[in-house]
Amino acid sequence: MIIELIGVKKCFGAHQALDGLDMHIPSGAVYGLVGPNGAGKTTAIRHITGILRADSGQVLADGEPVFENTAVKARMAYIPDEVFYFPQANVNDMMRFYKSVFPSFDAERFERLAEAFPIDRKMPIRRFSRGMKKQAAFWLALSMRPELLVLDEPESNLDFKNQLIILDTIRKLSRERNISAIVNTHYPAHALQLSDKALMLNRDGSSFYGEAGEIINEKNMKTAFGVNVHVEKLSLNDMIYRSVIPLSLA
Repeated sequence: MIIELIGVKKCFGAHQALDGLDMHIPSGAVYGLVGPNGAGKTTAIRHITGILRADSGQVLADGEPVFENTAVKARMAYIPDEVFYFPQANVNDMMRFYKSVFPSFDAERFERLAEAFPIDRKMPIRRFSRGMKKQAAFWLALSMRPELLVLDEPESNLDFKNQLIILDTIRKLSRERNISAIVNTHYPAHALQLSDKALMLNRDGSSFYGEAGEIINEKNMKTAFGVNVHVEKLSLNDMIYRSVIPLSLA
């Protein structure tokens, strides 16, 4: 699925949340969305998933408008920061609900993914920690066989091990199944390591777009976040790892 945002503008009262935003996400790409609080990241995601209508501009999936297009939205899986579940439901209950509502839901894949998400399927989800709720949502979403995964802070409230599981799963799905992914994250190092391309939004409406390794750098981080950082590259076991180390306020 190819996603395009063309000159998208959105105001909430006097606040200009998006000011002519352009994005192009090719099929099979992982796209990192980074920026400070209030820069418009979640607003951009809600346009991509068809929750919000743009004041002007276009939001397209494979050339079709996304807003109020149920056929297009059925090919997406969206995991918001606040996960939805029925108050009395456990994971098995939600699995049956997803299966009844989403024709693309794959019960066999759901069972195959169980090893990656070692949570109690029979415990009411309301008793889960926030991190466990996020794991359950990710498990269900992946079982829908989406062409596009839209993830709002997928690694938040997860411990170190489960952050790695989530990030590795996103990477594998993109490479092996040609699934596109848009990842809104507060961790620039995760976006740098995970993403093919990145969009860094600033509070003034400006943005930086391009290859993740070129966009997430010391200069742009200082402009967007108001912090001095050191971006480090480490070669280990024939792999390149990147980290973003905060140094001081700018």
